[in-house]
Amino acid sequence: MSNITKRDSKSSSIIPELERLRDDMRAVVVVPVLKKTGKASAEIVSAPVTRSDESRLEEAMGLALAIDLDVVHGMIVPVAQPKPGTLLGSGKIEEIGHVLDEKDAGLVIIDHPLTPVQQRNLEKEWNAKVIDRTGLILEIFGRRASTKEGTLQVDLAHLNYQKGRLVRSWTHLERQRGGAGFMGGPGETQIEADRRLLQEKIVRLERELEQVRRTRQLHRSKRKKVPHPIVALVGYTNAGKSTLFNRMTGAGVLAEDMLFATLDPTLRRLKLPHGRMVILSDTVGFISDLPTHLVAAFRATLEEVLEADLILHVRDLSDADNQAQASDVLRILADLGIDEKEGAERIVEVWNKIDKLEPEMREVLVKKAASTPNTVAVSAVTGEGVDHLLAEIGRRLSGVLTECTVVLGLDQLQLLPWVYEHSIVDGREDLEDGRVSLDLRLTEGEAAELERRLGNGPKPVEEDW
Repeated sequence: MSNITKRDSKSSSIIPELERLRDDMRAVVVVPVLKKTGKASAEIVSAPVTRSDESRLEEAMGLALAIDLDVVHGMIVPVAQPKPGTLLGSGKIEEIGHVLDEKDAGLVIIDHPLTPVQQRNLEKEWNAKVIDRTGLILEIFGRRASTKEGTLQVDLAHLNYQKGRLVRSWTHLERQRGGAGFMGGPGETQIEADRRLLQEKIVRLERELEQVRRTRQLHRSKRKKVPHPIVALVGYTNAGKSTLFNRMTGAGVLAEDMLFATLDPTLRRLKLPHGRMVILSDTVGFISDLPTHLVAAFRATLEEVLEADLILHVRDLSDADNQAQASDVLRILADLGIDEKEGAERIVEVWNKIDKLEPEMREVLVKKAASTPNTVAVSAVTGEGVDHLLAEIGRRLSGVLTECTVVLGLDQLQLLPWVYEHSIVDGREDLEDGRVSLDLRLTEGEAAELERRLGNGPKPVEEDW
């Protein structure tokens, strides 16, 4: 920028300052707390009322640290009446401007959605880069995406976010391209051209993601031919899903004390104590106020959760706001199509990080989990309770249908009536030597009984996924 300016510490005027630049990696985090007074404010407030302001600030600072920003200051700002042009009042804007000068910070993170006009006006007021909560989450996802699919999903969400923000007052956006010939008129403005290019990229990415969805659907259809139920891990970001995933499967998935440490989904085989094999899926962490277009972009990944036979909802019981975080997760699951009634049948709550609790509190929670249906208390770090969790997974999946192929010999044909009564026969082939090949779907208990009656057990379908 050719005209670097700095706010005078004694007034709100902007004066030239060419000696030094503010550091764009030094960030001030601002958490606006909007009062729910009147219809307009009620529509704007998006944070759950049960979440404390201090925890919102801690989470926002954690998001900034997740992309290696130097957070030099964090502040909670009450907003009695949101301003259409700036969200914040003039007094708070001036106060934050002084903080930017004192801390030599060139970036302000507003933990609230901003309109394009609000973002532009605040940048002018502070002469600093301003990003809102949505932009920050998109930045983190852009850093974390490592696979082609993850990159496509992040790019699509980012383009949809930028499409409505081509309103900045940069000079090149005010130029016009001339039309062809003297009847061509003034032509399209640069901002119109940029919007058109963005839309073309969005269409291309949506087409590529549709191919990703078809590929994932193909993989899922192949997995359905294998007698392995799907178990999906979901939870608030940093709840310990990846640590638990590694503990249960022995995988080496990145697991750090960091928000959104894992973005791309990972699937591994897991052998349960009684010998049954399942597929465990680790998914992206959820967060409050997750942008809707980001959920839409990641639907191809989140569909793994919809297809799961069992969902493990991992909760960080050491976090004071774990109840509010659980509500956020259930809300997103409902948006994906898993309603409360269905969730009660498919979801097991995993109370994680009990190793961080005081001994008395840990004992109380372990006893409470033991007496609460569909609930298991664990420590993914120490392994406490994981054996109980594996046993609970086996118990819950005992009624899930599995597919297998069995061949009945001539001396076993008397089992045919039992097989037709206790399983679903998807296909039958009468072989030339008199044997009968059957494609079956049956529960784990029925499969064990069939194995007992056969003596040598059913032959599983060959895995190809």
